[in-house]
Amino acid sequence: MKFEIKRERLVEGLNDVMKAVSSKTTIPILTGIKMDVSTEGMRLTGSDSDITIQTFIPTEEDGKQLIDVTEGGSIVLQAKVFGEIVRKLPTNEVEIEINSNFQTHIRSGKSEFHLIGLDAMDYPQLPDIQDDRLFTIPADLLKTINRETVFAVSSSETRPVLTGVHWEVKDGELVCVATDSHRLARRKTKLETLPEGEYSVVIPGKSLNELNKILDDTSDPVEIVMTNQQVLFKSKHILFFSRLLEGNYPDTSRLIPSEYKTTVTVNGRSLLQAIDRASLLAREERNNVVRFSTSEGSEVEVSSNSPEVGKVEEQLQAQSVDGEELKISFSAKFMMDALKAIDGQDVVIQFTGAMRPFILKSALDDSILQLILPVRTY
Repeated sequence: MKFEIKRERLVEGLNDVMKAVSSKTTIPILTGIKMDVSTEGMRLTGSDSDITIQTFIPTEEDGKQLIDVTEGGSIVLQAKVFGEIVRKLPTNEVEIEINSNFQTHIRSGKSEFHLIGLDAMDYPQLPDIQDDRLFTIPADLLKTINRETVFAVSSSETRPVLTGVHWEVKDGELVCVATDSHRLARRKTKLETLPEGEYSVVIPGKSLNELNKILDDTSDPVEIVMTNQQVLFKSKHILFFSRLLEGNYPDTSRLIPSEYKTTVTVNGRSLLQAIDRASLLAREERNNVVRFSTSEGSEVEVSSNSPEVGKVEEQLQAQSVDGEELKISFSAKFMMDALKAIDGQDVVIQFTGAMRPFILKSALDDSILQLILPVRTY
């Protein structure tokens, strides 16, 4: 196997697939990156058996030659070492040659490296995924959906299914829900291209975070294929596979209240900043709790009291406050995460009482819903 490649494109490809490579894997060959070279171009694959990322670099693109292949073939090279070498090579022209017993020579300018490779036949095969459950979402919308839900997944492994986001497709709509049993984030999206039938999967939050790092902020379509064990995201030159979480996701629709006693409409950004300031004093304590209260008129009060540190109170002008007066306490971090997901628009907050979950949504549309459980304070 022998070829020449432009260093900058190789670095870009390696940056994508390295996101799937973990040093903690129990399968030694997965600490490497698989490289397949043919006359069409180069495929790079990285995996930690939960996530697999494959990227393709064509031999030419927009009339520019990126790879010159003398002889094709496959090899697995140590990801960390190979990545560092390629990044630090002196010129943009890189020549890679592999001899019969996986001895790999990397040349660039006057610099030459010799690496010991591994047999690509020992690298796990990619899952074979049929396209019968395929739909597409623009990349920027997919990133937004992930950003608005993934933060609410559980970080505790006691209920593994809660460390993922529940994606459910039905009635022409994709509904994504994440919860750690103290809060919940839900995002609904109407889709044009949906296959027949209803189905649902739970995608690990970690996978969706890594996917967001790879996708571009463009409206290019991303194809999504779901099977019983895997989900595949296909964009321009990238395939991103993730295993799915097993287990039944809890029915979260029961948690969302149907009637409310107090409704507050307020500017999301102002409220976020007020809670951020109030939490300055609450941070010392383990619970980071902020109080929120309404009174007659359209002002609300955000306050925090920490016996050792001091207290803070701030009045905030709301657009409207309807219903019963209310005093409620909640985690400042949960509230700030929810407000960031709704992203600075005017926010409607609906309460059913001091000890019941309350919901936040954008005043402009119903597609995003955040639910938070209050904290008991005495």
